[in-house]
Amino acid sequence: MRAVVTRVKHASVTIEERVNGRIGRGFLVLLGVGPGDTEETARKLADKICNLRVFEDENGKMNLSLEQVGGALLVVSQFTLYADTSSRRPGFSGAARPELGVQGYEWFMARCRERGFTVEHGEFGADMQVDSRNDGPVTIWFDTEHP
Repeated sequence: MRAVVTRVKHASVTIEERVNGRIGRGFLVLLGVGPGDTEETARKLADKICNLRVFEDENGKMNLSLEQVGGALLVVSQFTLYADTSSRRPGFSGAARPELGVQGYEWFMARCRERGFTVEHGEFGADMQVDSRNDGPVTIWFDTEHP
């Protein structure tokens, strides 16, 4: 799995002019699923992201986790994180087939919810518009194949 996680003040995803998901302070997670990903891969990545300490403490140091600041997650499927950019026209054959992609996306969100977090989301395969107010900005890349 690959994820781009951005610390946000707020974020939302709109599908066909309707807001599908919206959060305040937390993480905007763009999530890509690879062909070898499993429920265990999703669990490990969700735990890593949910435990990430990138929110500022009283001394201005990035020392607090999502839980400590009462944050939420907005998760948006993003197969383009598996783009092959060796040519000017990217290829996406490195991403999981849609059936596994949906399942991986759901596994990831379920694990975040099990941990007690509010999880808002887009819709797998939909044409989505994502709005966010980045905080910092702080943006971190995760790739379970290259930890």
